[in-house]
Amino acid sequence: MLFRGYLSPEWGEEVYRKVAELWDGKAPDPDADPEAYAEAFASRYGLHPAPYPNGGLPMGLRRSENLKTGRVGFQIDCLACHGGSIGGRSYVGLGNTQLDLIGLYRDFYRADGRPLFFTGFTVNTVRGSVNAGQMAAILISLRNPDLSRRLFPLPHGAKFPETDVPAWWLLKHKRTMYYDGRTDARSVRSIMQFLLGEKTREQFEELEPTFADILAYLNRIEAPSYPFPIDDGLAARGREVFEEHCARCHGSYGEDRSYPNRIIELDVIGTDPARALAGTEALVSHFNASWFGETYPVDEVLTGYQAPPLDGIWATAPYLHNGSVPTLAQLLDSSTRPGRFRRPPSTGFEHYDTEAVGWRVEVLDPVSPEQAARDSDRSIFDASRFGLGNQGHTFGDLLSDDDRRTVIEYLKTL
Repeated sequence: MLFRGYLSPEWGEEVYRKVAELWDGKAPDPDADPEAYAEAFASRYGLHPAPYPNGGLPMGLRRSENLKTGRVGFQIDCLACHGGSIGGRSYVGLGNTQLDLIGLYRDFYRADGRPLFFTGFTVNTVRGSVNAGQMAAILISLRNPDLSRRLFPLPHGAKFPETDVPAWWLLKHKRTMYYDGRTDARSVRSIMQFLLGEKTREQFEELEPTFADILAYLNRIEAPSYPFPIDDGLAARGREVFEEHCARCHGSYGEDRSYPNRIIELDVIGTDPARALAGTEALVSHFNASWFGETYPVDEVLTGYQAPPLDGIWATAPYLHNGSVPTLAQLLDSSTRPGRFRRPPSTGFEHYDTEAVGWRVEVLDPVSPEQAARDSDRSIFDASRFGLGNQGHTFGDLLSDDDRRTVIEYLKTL
């Protein structure tokens, strides 16, 4: 995961330097001041310093070599989305809330002297969101069940929205993975599907033991502890409220921790249904008929969304599966959720709200859905866009203000 790439380079070796020619204003010289250039590069695309040897590159960008042609260049890897930071510290397995994936794609292709990257679907309209589901759906649609390549894509009709990136440290507590909880958490093959653009059936089989080790590594990642003072008395009261109102879905914590692995029906949870509804019968059937679904097929029955464990929840803002709620206080009081806001420019603690637990954001006036769809400012989150609704999970509305405050204090301890 940290020391090896699995795909051939997508872009040439010079793209890392040449891409700055597309930026507005003067960029630091990558040769004269490589550290300043690396910082400017990471800030532009929402990447973070690698807490492991990566040749001076941020998490998510990796040098690679085409073993057939010898061409050396760059490729992105899993840590682009799953390598985040908070308070100026990088964490493997924390969702990247700053990533601008479509911005990186477009600039890299232009700097590489190739046509603008065209996906045919929304990659992200806002920093920190990604559409990994649609990417995977397209990749599997280009293969037959035996993983030979199709002449034409399978018309599966799936339409996934962009979503927030969940923390990897939650996986070890779950029996199922992904937001809809329809895939067994033991499935090694499901975490290999982003290699479908390149690998053959034989290569997948050869790599499967390696990815079993990677899954074992993911299952050992621990959540970071809350770094600020906690009111122990308030947290103790909050635990009692949590156990009464929240534990039946999100589990209990401490020495006798338990997690029910509950998948909540859409009409009960009430959150934006687009992600849950995206996996069409045609797509699920095609996936299950393939090598990927042989051992652990995707559940054919759609229920809703999985209520996740809450370890390290303080570090995983914004909340809900689509990142539509900036703080825990707003999650527990749906009337306070902003419909349109600007996300903070970094994950520094100067933008972190220790009382509400989450990100301080600039609340913006609403615009028409048509205008929101045309908005190219990817620092702006607009809940009127497809799949980004901030409704649902209104269970906290039933609590008193005091109870909500105690629960938030308790959640800091997890």
